[in-house]
Amino acid sequence: MGNADYVAAFLHLLLPLAFEFDPELVLVSAGFDSAIGDPEGQMQATPECFAHLTHLLQVLAGGRVCAMLEGGYHLESLAESVCMTVQALLGDPAPPLSGLMVPCQSALESIQSARAAQAPYWKSLQLQDVTPVPTSPSTHSPEGRPPPLLPGGPTCKAAAPAPAPSSLLDQLCLCPAPSVRTTVALTAPDITLVLPPDVIQQEGSALREETEAWARPHESLVREEALTALGKLLYLLDGMLDGQVNSGIAATPASAAAATLDVAIQRGLSHGAQRLLCVALGQLDRPPDLAHDGRTLWLNIGGKEAAALSMFHVATPLPVMTGGFLSCILGLVLPLAYGFQPDLVLVALGPGHGLQGPHAALLAAMLRGLAGGRVLALLEEDSTPQLAGILARVLRGEAPPSLGPSSVASPEDVQALMYLRGQLEPQWKMLQVRLIAEGPLPWGPALPQRSVGRAGQVSAENQLQCRRPAARLLPAPPPVVPSSPGGLKSAKVGAFTPQK
Repeated sequence: MGNADYVAAFLHLLLPLAFEFDPELVLVSAGFDSAIGDPEGQMQATPECFAHLTHLLQVLAGGRVCAMLEGGYHLESLAESVCMTVQALLGDPAPPLSGLMVPCQSALESIQSARAAQAPYWKSLQLQDVTPVPTSPSTHSPEGRPPPLLPGGPTCKAAAPAPAPSSLLDQLCLCPAPSVRTTVALTAPDITLVLPPDVIQQEGSALREETEAWARPHESLVREEALTALGKLLYLLDGMLDGQVNSGIAATPASAAAATLDVAIQRGLSHGAQRLLCVALGQLDRPPDLAHDGRTLWLNIGGKEAAALSMFHVATPLPVMTGGFLSCILGLVLPLAYGFQPDLVLVALGPGHGLQGPHAALLAAMLRGLAGGRVLALLEEDSTPQLAGILARVLRGEAPPSLGPSSVASPEDVQALMYLRGQLEPQWKMLQVRLIAEGPLPWGPALPQRSVGRAGQVSAENQLQCRRPAARLLPAPPPVVPSSPGGLKSAKVGAFTPQK
């Protein structure tokens, strides 16, 4: 078992149960027999994997995590792994994971069987496919699966022989975090904004000529207030890409949010970011001129329908309950992010994003495990100071606040998640919680639109709250039927009606 197998077990089994259990303390039996090179465990988890696992646990219990050192019998691997764990406990960003993020068949069998065994006791597992798989020797090889539909995407190949532990450890760089961990760039100082003492309020801005050049293609950026906000954003983004700042928060006028996000993406890709993950919430569309070259993964949370327009363009409605929001993060956002392995993450809270502070903080905190912690949050200027303050705290390494009592996901939320998994699993293997049949799945039509209120948003009274009864098990994803010679399409997805 390697990095992908351990992360998949956390995302699809351990964390759903842990969030539902809502602990006040997390105790870790910190044995490193599973570290690469260990003669007892004979596993392939590299030291940086333990930083990621520790980071994922720190979103629980207000960050109260106690790791008690246990076994480990490869001294060099043990030392590096313990160091990574301690750095994560201190709030330092986790280094990128090495190797292909493709769980093996044996791991999928174990995860699915465990989910099936636990489903009777945990609501977070009861609405999803938990049918156990027959145990069989794990001789499956992912060779021969269809290549990605777009160039530059993560291909699935047979697992290569693991390198010697010494060669991996030699490549591992235990670099300290940048001197400035988190920076907030506002167009004007806000006396009501309370920030931790080591979070800096940025005063600098990009050169006027440079800012105007980036703004010129966008009509909404020509106004002075939007131009000022864009200059501060560019200055902050350059500091992150140059390694001077680790993470940041930038503000923009609501009318210029989409254009500012477009500039941030283009600037990041042209100034050093090789793979950029953009999580857009609210009324933000994917920039039409964004290239389909596999360098950008666009994930929109808050659209009217669930749709996988390509393997790098995914949209899903904003879940209406806390349980659905957690399922969306653990079952969709993080598996896609870990499979993509970005080196820059943009989180944009656009018009009508509908997220409350604790939910936005949890999303930012969990995405902070990616890209070495290089996360830039883009907010509207009229967002509450409390939202900027809570995001600044989690981006600097503090634990997000609790979401409160657990709730079950709504039937619509589960249906959207299952539909997107069915469309995306053949290409993004970290999404898998069950073994799937071989063969490509086309990008089918979106699910029927959800009934929403004004401005295309779920009403505030019902937003992210548990007010619906548990639903029956959902039907399987739609079958694939031929449409014409040389083409495929998905069968029509029927509307789903919850039990009254």
